[in-house]
Amino acid sequence: MNQIICIAGPTASGKTALSIALAKELDGEVVSCDSMQIYKYMDIGTAKPTTQEMDGIPHHMLSVAEPQEDFSVGKYCQMATPIVDDIVARGKTAIITGGTGLYMDALIRGNDFAPCPATGCRERLEAQAETEGIEAIIAQLRQVDPESADRLHPSDRKRIIRAMEVYLETGQTITQHNKRTQLLPSRYDPVWFALEDADRQDLYDRIDRRVETMLEAGLLDEIRSLLARGIPEKCTAMQAIGYKEFVDALSGRSSIETATALVQQSSRKYAKRQLTWFRRNPAIHWLLREQGQTNIEILARARQVLATSDK
Repeated sequence: MNQIICIAGPTASGKTALSIALAKELDGEVVSCDSMQIYKYMDIGTAKPTTQEMDGIPHHMLSVAEPQEDFSVGKYCQMATPIVDDIVARGKTAIITGGTGLYMDALIRGNDFAPCPATGCRERLEAQAETEGIEAIIAQLRQVDPESADRLHPSDRKRIIRAMEVYLETGQTITQHNKRTQLLPSRYDPVWFALEDADRQDLYDRIDRRVETMLEAGLLDEIRSLLARGIPEKCTAMQAIGYKEFVDALSGRSSIETATALVQQSSRKYAKRQLTWFRRNPAIHWLLREQGQTNIEILARARQVLATSDK
């Protein structure tokens, strides 16, 4: 039996339930691969599994960062890799579960990330972006790394600045760095699963219901508590879907009803992007959920794949 399993898929597709069920059967531990569940105090809006849902299964990489912290895929891999190695060294199964494809791919490949020394370069680029606009940074980036300039959306300020910073600090573009990294053999060779609904509308309906359930569970109070802690509205964590919209509502810039509809719409669009990302991975075994199909039936199909895997 392979000691590393990846469970991917869009939001609200049932990844948590499947990962816990497999962990019980395979003496496993779950390693969360979600770029928002890493943050402390952000439980309801990120659909972080509760203690009851975990059902005694150890979970890692949950609530490991402060909400105002500038987290990254590199930091995630730095923290998660020794955890995965330790689980495997103890003879258990590491079940890497989540919907953040960038983090999951980087962890499995074992990417070495471009250095990020504290020289003040990033701060200078941030200041330039504030005074001249992000377009000025994109124009600079296009001169040295046109591929990244074309690939990155103007709204992706963080990665635009990061790409320019890497070039200024190393003399090598982030595109060159990434291509070199992709030529290296992967650190891990897992069995990959991804969940998808046969009827996309079933997923969308489940997403809509989940947002309503989050509100019933106290999402607005969770956001009020974050703001009371002094967490800035504009920090990365508070820009997550399900937080920024309700921050606007709580601040009087929109209504709760408008925010709810916007969160549901944004979550559906995010699910579509997640599916697009994971479909690029030819190693994934897709577990297609037919309408009315239970988690037990999905688990049975996953068992079949694992039983026939030659890994």
